[in-house]
Amino acid sequence: MFFGVSHLVVPVTDLERAARLWRDVIGFAESRRGEDYLDIDPGNVVIRLIQVPAIESKISLRLSVRNVQEAYQALLAGGAVSRYEPMRTPELEEIACVSDPDGHAIVLWRALTEDEWGFVPDLPKQGEWYPDAEQLLQRLLAHVPALFRMLARRKTTRVIEMLAREAQSPVTRELVIKGYITASAKVTRYRLVEPLRAEGINPDDYREDFDYE
Repeated sequence: MFFGVSHLVVPVTDLERAARLWRDVIGFAESRRGEDYLDIDPGNVVIRLIQVPAIESKISLRLSVRNVQEAYQALLAGGAVSRYEPMRTPELEEIACVSDPDGHAIVLWRALTEDEWGFVPDLPKQGEWYPDAEQLLQRLLAHVPALFRMLARRKTTRVIEMLAREAQSPVTRELVIKGYITASAKVTRYRLVEPLRAEGINPDDYREDFDYE
């Protein structure tokens, strides 16, 4: 019955002024014009700017951006007015907000990377770990790019705890090293050499684990 959202309607009192903001400042493409309306295509849902005599109801739009500070300054230079400056939220986002000339809110946001959180997430562990083993794994995982670190944390913790169950032992530094190596795809294990050496661990002592299929 329903096919999805095709348009978001933004009432404006000056169509050309709104077009300059969305097209020239924000950079979205103009896709269609009609009598008293203009479609702006950001690549997902079309924004339809509709000319009205007066704004009866203001709206809020949330835009995903690469750099919140740069986008915020660009909108201010393009005629928008600040509502609040860029800031970080408890939801691990960076956001800022401006008003367009008609008073509509434009929220700029991006998700913070794990390196920007200001804290190190706990390991998703279930068994017993020695503190030095847990600390070692956290330091080793810090070498994983932030985009992939959450997945690596889950997989590596799971493999290490599997090794601990097989050994009928709490998780030790030795099990962490073995699990850290074998949890990685064999073709990419060469990337683990430097992080291990940075911890004073000789990778040659774990050649069997590096060769594990």
